[in-house]
Amino acid sequence: MKRDKVFLNTLWVSITSFLVICIVVLPKSFSGEWYFSPVLVTVGPLEIRWYGLLIALSILLATFIAQKEAEREKINEDDLFTAVSLGIIFGIIGARLYYVLFNFEYFSQNPSEIFKIWHGGLAIHGAILAAFLVVFLYTRLKKKCTFTFLQGLDLFTFVLPLAQSIGRWGNFFNHEAYGAPTNLPWKMYVSLQDRMPGYESYEYFHPTFLYESAWNLLLFLILFYFIRNKRKTYGEVTALYLILYSIGRIPIERLRTDSLYIGNFRVAVVISFIFIVLGFLLFVYLRNKREIVEKRSED
Repeated sequence: MKRDKVFLNTLWVSITSFLVICIVVLPKSFSGEWYFSPVLVTVGPLEIRWYGLLIALSILLATFIAQKEAEREKINEDDLFTAVSLGIIFGIIGARLYYVLFNFEYFSQNPSEIFKIWHGGLAIHGAILAAFLVVFLYTRLKKKCTFTFLQGLDLFTFVLPLAQSIGRWGNFFNHEAYGAPTNLPWKMYVSLQDRMPGYESYEYFHPTFLYESAWNLLLFLILFYFIRNKRKTYGEVTALYLILYSIGRIPIERLRTDSLYIGNFRVAVVISFIFIVLGFLLFVYLRNKREIVEKRSED
C-alpha cells in the first residue's frame, strides 16, 4: 500500500507539473514574449542543455514507476535494472542510428554531428525497435530470468509514453519538432533563426511537440489503468501501446515540417501504420490464445 501511494503521488505530481507549465509558461512563450535558450546552464566548457536534462529525467521517472510495477509482479530487481540499463544504452543508440540513417545526406557531410545528440535528433521508433530487441535477447540469453519477453515488453511500453511526454519538452527548448504555420488560438511563435528553410516568412506554427506530449500523457494513464485492471495476459499492454501511440502519431506527424522521408512518404507515418497492424494482430492473437488455453483447461 505504501509503495502504491508513493507511485500515485509521483504520477499526480507529474500531471500537475505538466498542467502548470502549460498554463503559466506556454502563453508567454507561444506569444513570443519569452525565449528559452536550449542551454540551461554553462559551467566553464560544460553546457547542460534542457534536452539532455529532460531525457535523463524522463528515464529516471519511467524506471522508478517500472520498478514499482515489477515489484507487484515479483520480478527480480537485478534482472530489471540490468535489462533497463541495456535498454537505455541501446535504445539511445537505436534512436540516434535511425535518425542518422534517414538523414544520411546531411550527416555524411557533417560527420561530427552524429554523436551530438544534445542538439536533438532521437527517433522514438528507432529506440522502440532497439529496446524490443534488447528485451528479446536478454530473456533468451539470461539464465533463470524472472520475467518473460512479453512481460518485459509490457513493463517497457507501460512507462514509455510518460518518458515520451517529458522528452518532447526537450524539443520545445530546442525550438524544433513544430508543425506547419497556423493562426489557431494556441499557435506557437518560432523565432526567425529557428524556422525551417522555406518558412522564414511565417511566425506562428502548430506546437506539435505539445500535441504529442499531451497524447502520450493520456496514453500513459490509459495503459496504467489497463495494466492494473484489464490485462488478461502478458503482451496486451504492448499491443495497445503500438496501436494507440501510432493512432495519435499519424495526424501529428502529418503536421510537422521536419519529418524524415522515404521517397514521398513520411517514415514515421509508414512505421505507425505498420505498428497499428502488428499491435492489432498481437492483441487478437493473445486474446484468442488465452481463450484456447482456458477451454483446454476446462476440458
